[in-house]
Amino acid sequence: MGITREFQMDGRCKPRGTHRRRQSLLSRYAPLSTAVAGAVVLAALCGCEKKEAPAPPAPPEVTVAEVVQQDVPIFQEWVAQLNGPVNADITPKVQGYLLKQDYQNGYFVKKGQLLFELDPRQYEAAVEAAKASVAAAQAELGKYQNDVTRDTPLAAQNAIPQKQLDTDKSNRDAAAADVKAKQADLDNAQLNLAWTKVYSPIDGIAGVSNSQIGDLVGTTTKMATVSQVNPIWAYWNVSESQYLGVATRINGIITGRGSDLTRKPIEFIQANDEPYPLKGKFIYVNRAVGTSTGTIQIAAEFANPEAVLRPGGFGRVRIQTGNSENALLVPQPAVIEVQSDYMLLVLTPDNKAHFRTVKMGERVGPNWIVTEGLKPGERIVVEGIQRVQMFAAAAPQMAKEGIPVSAKPFVPATTAATAGGGN
Repeated sequence: MGITREFQMDGRCKPRGTHRRRQSLLSRYAPLSTAVAGAVVLAALCGCEKKEAPAPPAPPEVTVAEVVQQDVPIFQEWVAQLNGPVNADITPKVQGYLLKQDYQNGYFVKKGQLLFELDPRQYEAAVEAAKASVAAAQAELGKYQNDVTRDTPLAAQNAIPQKQLDTDKSNRDAAAADVKAKQADLDNAQLNLAWTKVYSPIDGIAGVSNSQIGDLVGTTTKMATVSQVNPIWAYWNVSESQYLGVATRINGIITGRGSDLTRKPIEFIQANDEPYPLKGKFIYVNRAVGTSTGTIQIAAEFANPEAVLRPGGFGRVRIQTGNSENALLVPQPAVIEVQSDYMLLVLTPDNKAHFRTVKMGERVGPNWIVTEGLKPGERIVVEGIQRVQMFAAAAPQMAKEGIPVSAKPFVPATTAATAGGGN
């Protein structure tokens, strides 16, 4: 037949050319197969190797401050309201129509300065009528006085009955009394006429008028208010327990025996949180504790030459009430407050932060007094507390052992501002 055949495994035969083509294909793809096999082996070997652990997070950066021990004055503050020592309601003493307002609303007025003028015509007429009555009464008195003068010698000579002279004297005395009554009516009429002009009873600031020109005003009309503002008083209330703590010292003021409180200036913090530059002094403590509030009112006086402080204004009075010896001070931002508990982040010598529960006292400026749980010289975290808390939440076991931190010195804001200004 001319064609050479080869037997397959199953006994069938194929042409020799087919075998050669198969060998050619195997030889062509042999390198590719080898590469694939190598990749599979390499992947298997890599899968068997251990994965490297991730690098631990860097210690959180914080600023720290050392606990300071020193004697600290203790101050207390109370909300206070301002008012003038005298607030005079301007009310006319007679009824009439308002003709003129003689001051500018909100301006300073002097004692005796004219504020309002009422229509005086009816009171002028009353004065004239009273003058006429006085004149008539005086004429009547003159008539009876002449009768007495004429009849006195006649009665002495028994030319007329003594009874007639007695009648003349009685008529004279009654006329004299009538003159006094009519003169009193005249004085009252003149007083009413004078009251048609309304004057300021004190030096102070006159408020906005409540009455307009043409209004009928009377003895129940509050036309305006004049308030004394220099000095001005600040009023505040303290609890009975607070009062009892300083009662002896306050009684020394009001009885004249003297007290250390008179030497302690009272500061007034205005509503914009700016301290008023002039210091005040105690004026009085009210006579009784309020039965509904359980507090007692105290007042202090402040010089107010520029009338910066006005009646009705609110602020805070600040008074030194004592001293705390060897107090431990920490910056207020360092304190962690959780409900009614307080904590600090305290550093070990190797810069590991631990949460520590402490007890706090009074706030003193930017600092806070620690009464229990801290020692002098220890270092605490001031800034970066949240970063430490996040670190502790991610690694609870490390939080028990102490969280390593990168510590830098804490610089108070005032110090930093001063340093920046110097540059």
